[in-house]
Amino acid sequence: MDKVYMVGGLRSFVGVVNGMYRHVPAEKLGAAVLRQVMEKYDVQQPDYIIAGNGVGAGGNIARLMALEAGVDVNVPAFTVDVQCGSGLESIAVAAAKIASGEADCIIAGGFESSSTQPRRGYNSNHPDYSGDSWYSVAKFMPGIHRETVMLEGAELACLREGVTKAELDAWVLRSHALAAAAQQEGSLQGIIYPCFGASKDEGIRPRMSQRLLDRLPKVLPEGEFITAANSCLINDGAAFVVLCSESYLREHGFKAQAKILGSVACGGDPLVSPRTAVTALEKLLAKHGLTEAEIDDFEINEAFAIIDVLFARAFPHSVEKYNAFGGALAYGHPYGASGAIITLHLLEALKRCGGRLGCASVAAAGGIGTALLLERVEA
Repeated sequence: MDKVYMVGGLRSFVGVVNGMYRHVPAEKLGAAVLRQVMEKYDVQQPDYIIAGNGVGAGGNIARLMALEAGVDVNVPAFTVDVQCGSGLESIAVAAAKIASGEADCIIAGGFESSSTQPRRGYNSNHPDYSGDSWYSVAKFMPGIHRETVMLEGAELACLREGVTKAELDAWVLRSHALAAAAQQEGSLQGIIYPCFGASKDEGIRPRMSQRLLDRLPKVLPEGEFITAANSCLINDGAAFVVLCSESYLREHGFKAQAKILGSVACGGDPLVSPRTAVTALEKLLAKHGLTEAEIDDFEINEAFAIIDVLFARAFPHSVEKYNAFGGALAYGHPYGASGAIITLHLLEALKRCGGRLGCASVAAAGGIGTALLLERVEA
């Protein structure tokens, strides 16, 4: 099996739905970042472009994005849809293709525009048709299709795990504080490409406080836990990384920043999908014979604060080396892009702490978890 290296990558600033990217279609936002990645790393003819997208127009939107970016028509592109896990799974698929010898260089990641996502509705021939109504949240499990299904899943996870409001609040405050500090210090400046006039991540709230958290109503009518603060916002964004084989690295004189050591995916109860982020991490560590003490940084897409609580309970000695720059509760969660975003954050965190091994993990709608293991390489 060939070794797989990560040369580098970029992400956009993350926008809030109907915010700074409200008139930018997904394919154009993704194309802007993709084009910049290709220019920065001088990769004009990758073997593939593999991109995650969760709420776009379908029809292999990754190919449309690649053409929008001016990529040579001979370069194939395909779309991965594992909803929240799409970006990380795209990187995993790309790494597997390179490791198997099918490809030497792939650009992988994801892009999303919730602001411009199309309206969707059932065909009149479908048994779930109930008139000319629209939905924005896909059906993730048999028999249940509601716009609030992910919120309900997080609420159920909180109930089943016996979490407290104090536990959830602590993670919200931590996420915004760390993200605000990273923003102030420019910690992530080297991996962000400003496009379409954006100048900052739109969701970070430096003044997030306990007083505000105490005033927020619950988002579900009968809910006890989930609020607009301990669940992520709806977002727009894009992120891509360049992966290549060892021979490609040598032949093109590239300097790798990391080595992809492996990935796993797992299934879980679709009603409580937040659990799968931790389940995937546990499976990844077991597969590679590693303990939490050997991992220098963990990055999880914190779509809900319950995910943070579950991580802290499963890996109690790793809280200080977790989501070092804050997480999705502050930055937001542009579904198809989030896996690539946390991969980039993971590498920056390893650089900052001088660490070697890092794990990224995402819990996806429908009860799917994906986790990635990488090793920082000294340039």
